[in-house]
Amino acid sequence: MGHHYDLEDDYEEALSPLRQCNNISSNLIDDLLLVLYKLHRQKRFSEPMPTIGMYIALASLCCLLAMVADIIHGMKYRKSWYPCKYFTLNAVSLTVIAVAVKLPMDLTNPMPGDIDQQTKLGSVAFMCIMMTFLLPSLATMNRKDLVTNIIALGLLVITLVVNICIQINTGLVSYSEDMRIKEDNMGGHKIKSMAIYSYANRITAITYVAMLLMLMMIYICSALMILKSKQDLESKYQAAHERALLVQQQAGQLTVENLKQRVINYGIMAGTGSPQLMTVCSATSSASAVICVSIYWLHYTKTVNYLGNESKHIAYDSDYKWSILVIYYIQYIGITLGAAVMLSRFLTPLTNMSSTEGIWKLIKFYEVESCWTHTLSDWKHNRLYSSSSPNFKIVFYKLQILGLTLLTLSQKAIVITCKAIRIIPVLISMFFLCYYACLFLLLELFGIQMPRQSEPTRNIHQYVLQLQDDMELPDEALYFIIKSVERSIQNAEKQQPSKLMKLLVNFRDFEGVKKFDSLLVQPSPGLDYPNCWSLPVVTLATIAVSLHKIQPNTLKNFLNEVTEGLVYVKLVEESLNNKDELVSVQKAAERLWLEVEVYNKWLGNYLQDPDFRVKTAIQIVEWFNEKATNMVTEVGSIGICACSMRRITETILLSYHTNIDELSQEELFTELSSMIADILAACLTNLPQVIVTKCHESAIEKREESVYAAATLLGKTSEIINTLKDRVPESLINNPGELPFIDKWRDHLTAPAP
Repeated sequence: MGHHYDLEDDYEEALSPLRQCNNISSNLIDDLLLVLYKLHRQKRFSEPMPTIGMYIALASLCCLLAMVADIIHGMKYRKSWYPCKYFTLNAVSLTVIAVAVKLPMDLTNPMPGDIDQQTKLGSVAFMCIMMTFLLPSLATMNRKDLVTNIIALGLLVITLVVNICIQINTGLVSYSEDMRIKEDNMGGHKIKSMAIYSYANRITAITYVAMLLMLMMIYICSALMILKSKQDLESKYQAAHERALLVQQQAGQLTVENLKQRVINYGIMAGTGSPQLMTVCSATSSASAVICVSIYWLHYTKTVNYLGNESKHIAYDSDYKWSILVIYYIQYIGITLGAAVMLSRFLTPLTNMSSTEGIWKLIKFYEVESCWTHTLSDWKHNRLYSSSSPNFKIVFYKLQILGLTLLTLSQKAIVITCKAIRIIPVLISMFFLCYYACLFLLLELFGIQMPRQSEPTRNIHQYVLQLQDDMELPDEALYFIIKSVERSIQNAEKQQPSKLMKLLVNFRDFEGVKKFDSLLVQPSPGLDYPNCWSLPVVTLATIAVSLHKIQPNTLKNFLNEVTEGLVYVKLVEESLNNKDELVSVQKAAERLWLEVEVYNKWLGNYLQDPDFRVKTAIQIVEWFNEKATNMVTEVGSIGICACSMRRITETILLSYHTNIDELSQEELFTELSSMIADILAACLTNLPQVIVTKCHESAIEKREESVYAAATLLGKTSEIINTLKDRVPESLINNPGELPFIDKWRDHLTAPAP
C-alpha cells in the first residue's frame, strides 16, 4: 500500500500545474490520474511476458527438434515418407503443442506490430503443420489410445478455433485502432495500405481456421480407417508368416546365412506392412500434405511481402517484446521443415503404383473402399446404448442408425474430397516421372549408361504386404528395405562382443553345465527352485570375485566379461525362458549381480572382507556355504540366491574332497571361469532361435523395430553363432524344445550313454 501512495503522490506532483489552471476541472484531472495509475499497473503486470514468450519459444523448439529427429531417422533408414518415431501424438506432445500455440489463444493482449501479427498467425500455421506431420503416428496406437488422443487433440483444436474466431471478431488479428490513430498524420495512403493489410490478416486467419477444421476431420476419418486396415494387414502378415515358416523348415539348420535371409524376409514384411506407411499412402494423408504445402506457401508469401515492404510499421510492439522474434524464427523453421516432409510424403503414393490400374484407381476418386466405413458399419449393427424400457430401446436404436448413417455419408464425402485433392500430387509425380524418363532416354542416346540397382529376386515378393492388390510396391522400394536391413547387420558385425569372446576361450564342450550343480547334492527341505541361465553364472562369478589372490586387473576384466555375457543371457531368458517360475529366479539373479558388480557384496556381505586374506580357496567356499545354508529359508530373492549358492558350493566341495587342501585360488578361479564359459556357451546356442523370435513380433506397431533389433543382434553375434553351431549335443538337437532350459541340458549331459 505504501508503494501505491508513493506512486499516487508522484502523479499528483506531476499534475499539480494542471490543478492550478482554472479552466480545467478537478474531476478531469482525477480521471487522468486514475488512467495514469492503471497504465502503470498494466505495465507492471506485463513485465513477465518476455519470459512467457521464451517459454513458448522453448516449447516450439522441442517440437522442432522432435521433427528433426524423425527426419534424421527417416534418412537413416531410407524412408522418404519419414515415419513418426520421436514426435508422436500423446499426452506429452499435446501439452507441449498447447504451450507452443499459446499466442493465438491470447484473447486480450494486443499485437500491434507487423511481426506480432505474423507470429500469431504463424503459430496457427505451425499447428496445422504439426497436425499433418503427426498424422502417421495414429497408426502406432491401439484402439483405446487412438480414441483418447483424438478426443484430446479435438479439444485443443476446437479451443484454438474458437479463440481465433473471437479475435477475428474483436480485431486482434489485425492492426489495432490505436495504431491507426498513431499513423493518422502520415496520410491517407498509409491508412489505406494498413486497412488492406488488416483485411489480409483476417482472410489468412479464416483460411487457417478452415484448414484446422479440415485437418481435424481428416484425423477422425483416418482413425476410423486405421482400425480396419490394421486388421487387414495383420491377416496378410500371418499368411506371409506361415510361408516363411514353411521355407525355414525346408532350409534346415539355422546358420548365419539362413538367419540373414530370414531377417530380410521379415524386414520386407514389417516394412511393407507398416501401419504408418499404410496411413501415409492413404488419400487423407495425401490431402493433408497438400493442405500443409498450401499453408506453407501462404505463410511464405506473407513473410516475403513483409520483408519486401519498404514502409515497414513497428516490427514488434506487444508485451512479449523481443521474445516474439525468437518465437517467429523457430516456428518459421518448423513450418518450412514440415512442408518439406509433406512434399516428400505426398509423392510417396506414386511409388506404390507400378501398374496402369493403380493410377486409374486413384483417378476414380468417387469410389470409397470398405475400410473407410467398416467401423461405422459395425457400430450401426451393434446396440451402443441399452435401456430397460422397450420404447426407449427402439427410439435410441433408430437415433443410433440415423446418426451413424449421417456419419457414414460424411465419411464418404471427406474421403471423396481427399481423393480429389490427391490427384494433384499424382499429376505432379507423373510430370517428374516423364521428366526423368526423357532424361534417361536422352542419356541413352549419347551412350551414357545409368547405374542400375539390382532387382530383388521374385521369391522376395511373396513377403510383400499391401492393402490393395492393384497398388504394388516397385522393386526400388524393396531394394531400399533390403539394403537397410543388410546395413544394420553389417554395422553390427563391427561391434562383436570382444569381452565375451575372451571369456568363451575357456569353453570346454559344455562340461561346466554338467559340473556346476551335482545331482548328489540334496535340495533344501521344502525348497527347490528351478535353475535359470543367469543365476548359476552370477553365483559362480561371485565366488571368483572373492578370491583375493587373483590380480585386480584380472578380476576387473573378468567382471566386464561376465557383465557382457549376461546381456545376451538376458535376451535368451526374456525370449525363451519367460515362464512364471523362472522369471522370479531371473530377477533375483539380476538384483544379485547389481549388488556384486556395483557394491562388491553378496547378500549384504562384503566380498573383500579382511578375513578373506587369511582364508584358502576351500575355506572361502566353505564360508559361502555356511552363510547360504543359514539364509535358504529366507523368502524372495534372498532365499533363491542362497539356495543356488548352497548347491554350487556343496558341489565344489564334493568335487575336490580328495585333494581339498591342495586346491589353490588360481586353480579354483580357472575352474570357475571354465564353468561360467560353458554355461554361457550352452545358453548362447539359443541365439538363432532368439533372432527368429524377435523377427516375428506379435504387435503390428512394433514389428519394424523388432526386426531391426534382430538384425543388430545377428550382426553382433554372428561369430558366436558360427563357433557354436556344430557343438550342440545330438540328443538336444533331436529335442529342440529343451534347448532353452539349463536343467534340461544338465539332464542330457549327465544321462548315461545309450
